[in-house]
Amino acid sequence: MAKTALTNKTFSQVLQLSLGLLFFITGVNAKNTANSISSLPSSSQSKTQQEKPDNEFRKKLLATIAKAKNSFEDKFDAEVWLFEQAKRLAKVSPHIPEDERFTILRLVHKEAKRFSLDPMLVLALINVESDFDHYAISSAGARGLMQVMPFWIDEIGHPDDNLHDIATNLRYGCAILSIYLERENNDTTMALSSYNGSRGQSWYPMRVYKAMRKVWRS
Repeated sequence: MAKTALTNKTFSQVLQLSLGLLFFITGVNAKNTANSISSLPSSSQSKTQQEKPDNEFRKKLLATIAKAKNSFEDKFDAEVWLFEQAKRLAKVSPHIPEDERFTILRLVHKEAKRFSLDPMLVLALINVESDFDHYAISSAGARGLMQVMPFWIDEIGHPDDNLHDIATNLRYGCAILSIYLERENNDTTMALSSYNGSRGQSWYPMRVYKAMRKVWRS
């Protein structure tokens, strides 16, 4: 995510006021990522029949569900969502270990719900920003899954926060996106372009929407 100057003092104050308490805890090239998304098979080319999980997969799924109980309505909702997204994530980023996939998905859902975001939008954004590499660093210095710029630590975080930590990065990214949505009167396209540092331009939101359409909404 390109670094943009925060010239709006009120915006900074709102961020500090509404999010400060949450953070007392403890490159990826967008064009290449978009190309990888466009090469994925369409829903018509992929299998649509659900596959039953094996015992090992089921154990990990249940463990993840137990940890994610606070962000799902019930156990069944958690099982359905996590199982479906784990299959999708395995296709998009097969290099990610299975345990890490479950961790990412559980925390995406948790932080998205915390900030009233659509988890699928967050997944699509991560798909474009970092290809789910939590060690990713862009040429501009943005870090982690949601490519958060380090200056946000001074704005809403704690000096010891590690933006390569999955939970920390997702909390920052979801908080930032939620504030942009509020600032843009829930205009998702404008909020996404602001998140990317290209406010008013459509190329970045279109990449996120494409990821949603081809991967996370198929």
